[in-house]
Amino acid sequence: MARAMPDAMPPELQQYLEYVRVQKRLAARTLSLYTFELQRLVQLAEGRSLLALDASQLRRFVAQLHGSGHGGRSLALALSAWRGFFTWAGRQGLVAANPVQDLRAPKSPRLLPKALPVDDAVRLAEFAQLQADPWLEARDAALVELLYGGGLRVGELVGLDVAPAASTQQQGHGWIDLQAGEAHVLGKGAKRRTVPVGQAAQQALMRWLGVRTQPFAALAEPALFIGQRGQRLSAQSIWQRLRQRSQQAGLSAPVHPHMLRHSFASHLLQSSGDLRAVQELLGHANISTTQVYTRLDFQHLAKVYDQAHPRAHRKP
Repeated sequence: MARAMPDAMPPELQQYLEYVRVQKRLAARTLSLYTFELQRLVQLAEGRSLLALDASQLRRFVAQLHGSGHGGRSLALALSAWRGFFTWAGRQGLVAANPVQDLRAPKSPRLLPKALPVDDAVRLAEFAQLQADPWLEARDAALVELLYGGGLRVGELVGLDVAPAASTQQQGHGWIDLQAGEAHVLGKGAKRRTVPVGQAAQQALMRWLGVRTQPFAALAEPALFIGQRGQRLSAQSIWQRLRQRSQQAGLSAPVHPHMLRHSFASHLLQSSGDLRAVQELLGHANISTTQVYTRLDFQHLAKVYDQAHPRAHRKP
């Protein structure tokens, strides 16, 4: 049974939390988390002064938390809170050295990105809500086709304009070039890349561009995807629309934009095996980031093997 958190907090902790609240202007959520982790440290210390703790004792506390089921991320948060307190205490002359300085949380296993099965991705891309507002239907269909067909991040999609900016001062976005079948994307770190736009996505975009300005007498907004008030569509709105559309299409789990990016990468790698090309299309700076999809591909192959190979299972 877990022990209750201490009601009283040592005065040095109160002073530290007041310092980070006022001087550091720590966000309320972060302050709450740090308070909890420091209270937990008091609990682990079992009456000993925090200022007298050494590195070996703190290492043992980390081992206790790890043994009770706390993962790498949880332990990293605890150590961050503890490290900040002891750094402050050192500056105040309360401790000679920071006993948390060289402590590190165990690494959490890297979670594999979730990708849709090919059939589900195609079902979502081909889904058409016949009773919907034709304007919204054309826009949402183009959104899905471009996310899945181009592997764009949702921020990159939001940042697309109908055409390149007229002046260099306004070139803070990407744009679409349907004639060339390309999307010129502004990615992370303001790095630009060109992504091919497939035939299905081109057709969906042409349908959308054909109705995009219809509800408005005049529209100066350059954004490719806009909302019903004529303003650039937000990432949050795209998340909501995609979630709703995936449910309407009958998919077993709600879909978010990054899941379509993962699906794009996984399905392309399964078909081509060209990791370097997938890296370029995704805009990854390091190929190690892209290599996670080789693990997804192996999972797919292992599943096929288990289901189909006559020697995959032992006979009873």
